[in-house]
Amino acid sequence: MKDSNCGYCMRGELLEKFGIFVCDLTVSSLVLFKEQSKPGRCIVAYRDHVSELVDISDEERNAFMADVTRVARALHKAFHPNKVNYGAYGDTGCHLHMHLVPKYEGGDEWGGTFQMNPDKTYLTDAEYQEMIEKIKANL
Repeated sequence: MKDSNCGYCMRGELLEKFGIFVCDLTVSSLVLFKEQSKPGRCIVAYRDHVSELVDISDEERNAFMADVTRVARALHKAFHPNKVNYGAYGDTGCHLHMHLVPKYEGGDEWGGTFQMNPDKTYLTDAEYQEMIEKIKANL
């Protein structure tokens, strides 16, 4: 099931407002978040337009969490954060997804909750591509 008003479902212009499609995973898609004040910040979005973990089977939930884990491992290998924070929101955008936010001791928002979009750091196309290649090389 897809929603024509959802960036995760439709990709293209809707997704490009905040992210860059990286690749498909087992049951989800990997998206690089354009705002990069925490280097490596990504989103793992479930393949279908569902709102909650309880809306999918146990098998699908386990596969989704395996995708999240796979990306977290890649982020640790590629960017060496001290911690990856995980956030699953969606009060208004009801597509099951999880933010993976690498945090660095002494860095932006260390020791606190990450902002949804601090609107501080954007990269060039070449820098985004380099970051994407680094993540993909470690998946």
